[in-house]
Amino acid sequence: MKVSEAQQAFFAARRPRKDSPHTTDAYRRDLAGITTLLVSELGRPAEDLEVAELTGQALRSVFGVFADGHAKSSVLRAWSTWNQFLTFCVADGLLAGNPMGAVARPRTPALTPKPLRGEETPEQLLSAAAAGSRKARDPWPERDVLVIALGLVAGLRAAEMRALTPRSLVGRAGELRLHVKGKGSRDRSIPVQQVLAELIERYRESCRVRFPSVRFSPGSPLLLDRSGEPIGRGALEYLVKSCYRGAGLHDRVPAGANLHALRHTFATRLAEDGATASEIMALLGHASLATSQNYIEATGREQRAAAASNRTYRALDGLG
Repeated sequence: MKVSEAQQAFFAARRPRKDSPHTTDAYRRDLAGITTLLVSELGRPAEDLEVAELTGQALRSVFGVFADGHAKSSVLRAWSTWNQFLTFCVADGLLAGNPMGAVARPRTPALTPKPLRGEETPEQLLSAAAAGSRKARDPWPERDVLVIALGLVAGLRAAEMRALTPRSLVGRAGELRLHVKGKGSRDRSIPVQQVLAELIERYRESCRVRFPSVRFSPGSPLLLDRSGEPIGRGALEYLVKSCYRGAGLHDRVPAGANLHALRHTFATRLAEDGATASEIMALLGHASLATSQNYIEATGREQRAAAASNRTYRALDGLG
């Protein structure tokens, strides 16, 4: 079978897994990148490559070339993608064995939390954003505060923020929860306080003022750009980065963290304020703990108490 045909079959076989579009795009990039190097290594057009030509020697050679121009994390991701693809080829009888065993795999880098530095930094960041400190052609403090709050008191990733809709917030006062579709298409429910619901409503009102001719449905994306379109990943990262600069706090952000530093600050403060490992794991939506502890689902009451103890809520409450 041709490599291109096998890759199409691989993605067809993964459809029941309901991978997110982001995950599928990453897989396609990894397969395409290494396939391009194989074309150069074997001296054959991509459309002529056969699965039988995917030998350990050929893959070891092209992964060496790939590693010279990419970071360890990118090499590890590409290795994992090709390992899954070739495992599929073995299962489908296209190969006798998986040749990725001949390709050295980078060690998984240790996961190091990267919270904002400084005890009062989150509160200072929120206050500055509420005061409109971010330099922008079209200032929008209601949106800036909401984005920062979603990171600091709900621990949301960028993709999770972009997937939010008005329907994501459910429950009555005192029992509000934010439903999130997380990494790996895993759903989770995060207990939140009334002040976050009020921030969301103030932001939605600002949307109605800014875009009076736009009809917003309960299922439409919550976070918008200044044109009224769903905010993109790059724009969201830039928004947070410019909020740090506007507040004069950019030197307290770990290198490369930006929006993710808000999520790490959320988790760090929960731990400091007494939340258990299982509570933090459930609130963050991790599949397992880095220390290899078994995943233990915390009770709804314990999760709510852990989330409500986040002292950043006091800063949010003082903004209105």
